[in-house]
Amino acid sequence: MPTQPGDAGARCNEPAYKAVIIVSHGTGKHDMNGAAGRSLSKVPQVTFGFWIIKIAATTLGETGGDAVTMSMNLGYLVGTAIFITLFAVAVAAQIAARRFRPLLYWAVIVATTTAGTTMADFADRSLGIGYAGGSAILLVLLAASLALWHRVCGSVSVDSVSTPRAEMFYWATILFSQTLGTALGDWMADDTGLGYERGALVFGAGLAVVAAAYYLTRLSRTLLFWAAFILTRPLGATVGDLLDKPLGQGGLELSRYWASGVLAAFILACILLLPQRAGRHPGSA
Repeated sequence: MPTQPGDAGARCNEPAYKAVIIVSHGTGKHDMNGAAGRSLSKVPQVTFGFWIIKIAATTLGETGGDAVTMSMNLGYLVGTAIFITLFAVAVAAQIAARRFRPLLYWAVIVATTTAGTTMADFADRSLGIGYAGGSAILLVLLAASLALWHRVCGSVSVDSVSTPRAEMFYWATILFSQTLGTALGDWMADDTGLGYERGALVFGAGLAVVAAAYYLTRLSRTLLFWAAFILTRPLGATVGDLLDKPLGQGGLELSRYWASGVLAAFILACILLLPQRAGRHPGSA
């Protein structure tokens, strides 16, 4: 969904988070590393490392959500209330931040995955909507979020996430996509009878197709990004269920606490060791 000059995208470009322009003492020269005339995105550049952390975060969302609702026996409603509260606090801090902060960004991502897990489970199981019905409803909500975002801002590209308004659309869309992924992963593993391992293989194959389309075709990069972003969630959901579900249900019955702890440590190590840079895009001077 390209944005043409002067279209609705301009409505989300002001006020933007501006890059810092450093003036060298006594010279009056700008530090060009500050990128005068460019706006800083509040989201990281999309690299291979980004997808590694994203898949680990979605898996942690499944094991962490199950740990609270099942292992702690708090139930889906209480678990949802806890994680929605954590998401609201984290996303408020993320939007208030003036620059990209890797730990904060990924904390919000994990909050969306855990909240998505408990919300989907509450709707599908407690309310009796079912996996197929829940997936259909969430797909409509996700499409509506993307459509509204594009209508207001003129683009749904992550490169345009440099204002509070665009960022609010970004995180709402992610929350819907994470919740959809949970329902879709459960539907694939349970309703189709494929189980967790084969379900994970199906979503992994879907990601491989998206990657091939990225390198071999000229399809919209924005479309391919969101396709991959959505597919990583059910992949993480099925892998998470494979790790912690009982042996009789096709899982490995690992401790949800241990699995969550190992995943959290892995994510933290990746954030600290892999390059984490904010994306940049042209902005007003």
